[in-house]
Amino acid sequence: MDASTIAIYGANGHTGRLVAAELLARGERVVLAGRDGAALDALAAELAEPAEPADPARPGAGTGSADGPARVRTRAVSLDDRDGLCELAEESAVVVHCAGPFADTAVPVAEAAVAGRCHYVDHAVEPHPVKRLFDTMGAAAERAGVVMVPQLSFYGGIADLLAAAVTEGMAGVDRLTVGYAVTGWRMTPAAVRTAELLIGEIDRVTYVDGGQRVGPVEIRNTVFPFPPPVGPRTMIAPFPSGEVVTIPRHVPARSVESQLTASTFEEEQIFTSQDATPEERARTEFTVAVQATAPGGGGRNGHVRGRDIWWVGALASAEAAVRLARGEGPSKAGVLSTAEAFPAVPFLRRLEELGAFTLHL
Repeated sequence: MDASTIAIYGANGHTGRLVAAELLARGERVVLAGRDGAALDALAAELAEPAEPADPARPGAGTGSADGPARVRTRAVSLDDRDGLCELAEESAVVVHCAGPFADTAVPVAEAAVAGRCHYVDHAVEPHPVKRLFDTMGAAAERAGVVMVPQLSFYGGIADLLAAAVTEGMAGVDRLTVGYAVTGWRMTPAAVRTAELLIGEIDRVTYVDGGQRVGPVEIRNTVFPFPPPVGPRTMIAPFPSGEVVTIPRHVPARSVESQLTASTFEEEQIFTSQDATPEERARTEFTVAVQATAPGGGGRNGHVRGRDIWWVGALASAEAAVRLARGEGPSKAGVLSTAEAFPAVPFLRRLEELGAFTLHL
């Protein structure tokens, strides 16, 4: 592990570019990694820190100048190149994994991170790869002394933090519901592939009656009471996101469910925007709300409201990566949810300070 470098796998995708730009703006050293060396070198040049090939036989392996290491290097490595992924992890303090669909990509990068004793953060949406990391990699991560935080992104990580903040001090929680109201979502090619997988998924991960279940689920419409100016909205429920895996780890709820506004998928551009510009993708508006009901009645609410779901997810993962690289992460190693890894309210307040959203608790 190189304590001064943060790697971004899938750096030439939309989210990866945003993460790289945010880390560089903070003065961090980054390795832009992925399968396409030429695209990575082009991105390095675009970020005004061109990487020079260290070895003509290894295109995409950038290096620094004679004056010292460059702040931007590149490394071309495919998902089936275990040795190459392990080398990437060994030269990095943290790897931020941005290349979906994570049902296909999470395990190779996560396993390499553990082998290279490198902290790991990813942008997974899908519940199954999130569940798999918790089920299979916890002990190995603990032995390696690394922290792994799956789904530290807009979908997942923000709600996990918000759930912890809303329920702090509650003696018990009967039902915790996460509501997403999203407009103007323009999916990337990887996001479209992920959506296709999730829409066709038969066995879904749910959390009901105090236990996690995997099996067929009837999709329904319901209404979620968003605060003004959004107001009550018709929702798709359950929305298949990994909060059903992460939130029950630290919130004593009998049931956890995520829901998404039905109108989000009725917008014409959502599935036809693979070639959208970064400026067009930034036009999303969102409210993420959590409602926690107590067993005997009553409960608590909280929400965040902002713009540009892509940037917010990138900002959250970059903030986490910087903290992990600087030794400001949790005292324990292993696979942790976002709210297990970082104090919920201070982390949310920090994102609010950086302009991600307004927080209402």
